[in-house]
Amino acid sequence: MNGLIQINYEGEQPRVSGRELHAALGIETPYHKWFPRMCEYGFTAGRDYLVTDKNVRNLGGGPQSVMEHELSISMAKELCMIQRSEIGRKFRQYFIQVEEAWNTPELVMARALQMANRTVEQLKQQNSTLAAQLEDREKEISQLQPKARYMDYVLQSKSLVLTTQIAKDYGMSAVSFNRKLNDMGIQFRAGTQWVLYAKYQNKGYTSSRTILIPLSNGTTETKMQTEWTQKGRLFLYEQLKAEGILPLMEKEGETVAGGSE
Repeated sequence: MNGLIQINYEGEQPRVSGRELHAALGIETPYHKWFPRMCEYGFTAGRDYLVTDKNVRNLGGGPQSVMEHELSISMAKELCMIQRSEIGRKFRQYFIQVEEAWNTPELVMARALQMANRTVEQLKQQNSTLAAQLEDREKEISQLQPKARYMDYVLQSKSLVLTTQIAKDYGMSAVSFNRKLNDMGIQFRAGTQWVLYAKYQNKGYTSSRTILIPLSNGTTETKMQTEWTQKGRLFLYEQLKAEGILPLMEKEGETVAGGSE
């Protein structure tokens, strides 16, 4: 009785085409009417059979919905018994043999090994993905470390900072640093004092302080001096970085991370 009907062994359990079984059993009722009638015996989709195809085809009498099913061997065996025919009994016996062969210790072990191999391959792919993600994170951390060092350095101080001190962070003089900020549209000169443009004012970036300057004749004169808060210092860092200008501390960190050329 080998080869009575093709068996699909690709899934978790062997299955057989419902339409092929219908034809092999010589059932006269059209398949699209016969199969729903058989389902009335308590067969359910997902457990006893799978819907593998659902299309609209022109079968001569006009468009019809055509469905294909793959039946579990257990369902196929019961359907053969329901037919109460000699061919039905032959097919039922055939399906019993298929079940017995499928459940032999050798095949059970073979399927277990296949599942284990698939699991191993999935874990390898997951590990490969995680390794790539870890490498990306390490690169991000390497790029952020110099910035983190400068941020820590800035945030250590809560006091106001002179422009001269910030300019030194970038290897510039106060004069060239002020001119650069002016070129960037951050500040402008009002008399002898540099002040922020309107869109940057009242954000807590700077503070003005009156200082006394001793003169050679023994007198003093007053002058307004702009000093930067730590918030303003971080604001300058972001603005200058957008221009490709980094503090010396961060440049040194990038050289260490990237290696010398």
